[in-house]
This record gives sequence, C-alpha cells and structure tokens, in this order.
Amino acid sequence: MRRAVILAVVAALGAGLLAGCAEDSDDPAGSSSDDGGGGKGRTTLTVGVFGAFGLKEAGLYDEYMKLNKNIVIKQTSIERNENYYPQLLTHLGSGSGLADIQAVEVNNIAEITATQSGKLVDLGKAAGVQKDAFLPWKWEQATKDGKTIALGTDIGPQGICYRKDLFAKAGLPSDREAVGKLWAGDWNKYLAAGKQFKAKAPKGTSFVDSASGVMAAITGSNENRFYDKDGKIVYKTNPAVKEAWDIAAEFASAGLTGKLQQFTPAWDQGYANGTFATVSCPAWMLGYIQDKAGAAGKDKWDVAAAPKPSNWGGSFLTVPSAGKNTEEAAKLAAWLTAPAQQAKLFAKRGSFPSAQAAYSLPEVAGAKHAYFGNAPIGQIFSKAAEGVPVQILGPKDLIIAQNLADIGMLQVDQKGRSSQAGWDAAVKAIDNALDQ
Repeated sequence: MRRAVILAVVAALGAGLLAGCAEDSDDPAGSSSDDGGGGKGRTTLTVGVFGAFGLKEAGLYDEYMKLNKNIVIKQTSIERNENYYPQLLTHLGSGSGLADIQAVEVNNIAEITATQSGKLVDLGKAAGVQKDAFLPWKWEQATKDGKTIALGTDIGPQGICYRKDLFAKAGLPSDREAVGKLWAGDWNKYLAAGKQFKAKAPKGTSFVDSASGVMAAITGSNENRFYDKDGKIVYKTNPAVKEAWDIAAEFASAGLTGKLQQFTPAWDQGYANGTFATVSCPAWMLGYIQDKAGAAGKDKWDVAAAPKPSNWGGSFLTVPSAGKNTEEAAKLAAWLTAPAQQAKLFAKRGSFPSAQAAYSLPEVAGAKHAYFGNAPIGQIFSKAAEGVPVQILGPKDLIIAQNLADIGMLQVDQKGRSSQAGWDAAVKAIDNALDQ
C-alpha cells in the first residue's frame, strides 16, 4: 500500500495537523533507547519495524522506559515493507535473527496468521491486553482457532475528501453533512453524484482521481473480497468484487476520472493543480493531501463520510516465540497498543487507532483538522472505523488487489479498453503471479 511513501509524509507533517493535539517532543525516542545496552539488571527489548512506523517518533519508547527503569528499548527499521517482510519470513522460518517485537503490515497479516501462528506468542492471553478495547474486525484479522498472534496498532478508515470550491461551481452542495447525504449508503449514488458534477464541471476538472481508487474503496467496504471463509480464492466469482469492478469501470467509461495512477508524480500534480474534485481517503491521507495540494488547497478541501464504511491500511505488533524476553516483550506490545498510547500516536503522528476505546479520549474525540475546514476528523473516522465489516483476508490479497488495479482497471481508465478486456488482463496477470 505504498506505506513507505505514506509514512514519510506523515512523519514530515506530524504535529500540528490535528488541531488541539499535542506537539512532538523536542527529544524524540532514539536518544535514550539507542545509547548502549541493557546494563546490569536491565533488559533490552528490540523492536523491528518498517518505515517511520511512529512509535519511536511519538516518544512512546521513552515514556515506557521512564515507567519501567529495568527496560531499554532498541528499534531497527527497514525503509520499505517489500524488503522487510521477506526477511521477517526468513527469520521466522529459521527461528533466529528476530527482534523481540516484530511489526506486520495488514496485507501480510493473513499469511502470518495462517502459516506462522505456531512461532508467535498468543497475545490474546498477555497481561494487560483487553480484547474489548479493540475493534472486533481488527482483532479478528490476527486471530485463528482462538489464538491471537498480533495486536493492532493503526487502521485506515476511509472518508471521501472533496474540493468544496469545485462542488460549488458544479452546482453541488459543499457542506460536509449535505455532501455525505449525496451518496449515503450506496456507491452507485457516488457514481450518480459524479455524473451530476460532470454536467457542470469546471473546465479541466474531473470528479475522481482514478477508477482504481474507487474500486479499492468499494472492495474495502465488503466483508467478502478475494477469499472465502475456507481460504479459497473466489475473486473471479464474488459478486462484491464484480460490483466494485463494474462501478469503477463505469466511472472510467463515463469520463468521470482524471485517468491518474495513485502515488505517481502525475497524481501529486493533480492535487497541486486542483484537477479532481474527490478522492477516497483514509485518515492517513489527510497529511498526504495537505503536502501535495499545499497552501493553495487550504480550506478548499474538506472530508465527508464515505458511502459505506471502508478500510485501507493498518499494522500490527507480534512477539516471536523464539525471543529471549517474550514475557517482557508481550507487556511492551500490550502497552504500546493500549487505547491511551494509540490516542497519543494519533495526536502526534496521525495514525488512526485500532483500539475503539481510544475514540472517547480527548485526543481523538476532539480532533479537528484545520487544513480541511476544521473538519471533526476524530468523529468522522471513528464512525467509519466502527462500521467496517469483519473482512476475510487471504495470504495473496495484495497480489490480487494490485493486479486488479494496476494491470486491469488502469487499462480501462487510461487506455480506454473495455471493461471485459481489462478484467481478462488482470485475471491473467493474477494467475501468472499466483503460479510462481
């Protein structure tokens, strides 16, 4: 999910994005956790992550060490999950080279849960962990046969970010409540709103950035996507995937898209030039939009509820059984993912909590985003998060999703190929990838 790019933007913007939230410390985690070792009577806990994961940057390690004088925390980070995850699988396979705590990206959690469960501590039984504090669907993503092998950190509940000025020029309402009502409960209403926009659209603008983005948001709002409950790949015959594909393809054929590919220079330029009116956006994308749209976009962008609750992104913490300090590591993992710490991480880093118990805390409940017209983002994304269905995840979800988007739908959107031709190209690419 291009997490390295996303986290780099979040890290750069960090504090100040969320009105009324705490500022970053002048002495972020790293100085005390990286200077030496455990020392006599002290236990060193290692944490392996990818990208600017946020725990260290938010000062959570330093806070934990102040509370637990016998603990020293050291973090190692590999910039990209594409490089981090294969190494994690190798180390789990050999039982060596592992950190006491290892992060796992949501697109990999199904494979880890299915194939590596026996090599990870059951954190559902760890001291201090409260199952009810987490969103049920997040907890279930890392649970199999009653064993919970990971605790959720952040998630990516989605809204629809939109340009108020372009909506007004096209004769559509611009108030976020009224905008949300345009498409409430139905992705086809989002399509209908796009056709209304096009009828009076300002010259040189489109309703959405890309057909692929629409498709991803719709599939993210469905319980069943690429796998069934028995672990069988069913995307080819799943009506939910077919609906997402058909609606996205119609966005393309109706000329409602900017024909852009997400996370490319052209997409970034679209933000800068204000050439599209809406984009499906999880909480973490607010910082990305602010960075790319710049000062010119302030108070022009806003965020409304999506047609249906959907999720894009998120991560977990695991504790390998091969570690020497599994009990202390489990305590640290439980503390880092507790509601209070998740609320602090959101306030300082913009990472939306997977612990629903954090949503009533002031850092979340009162969060507003000045760039987006003081939108009450804590309330908007909390409501979205609570409505996300418990999704069936599979080990090759990422391969299927990327090929549907970047091979299939991109051809429909950018090259004008028929919906069927794009689908056939995606299926062929997925079959080839899964056979390797």
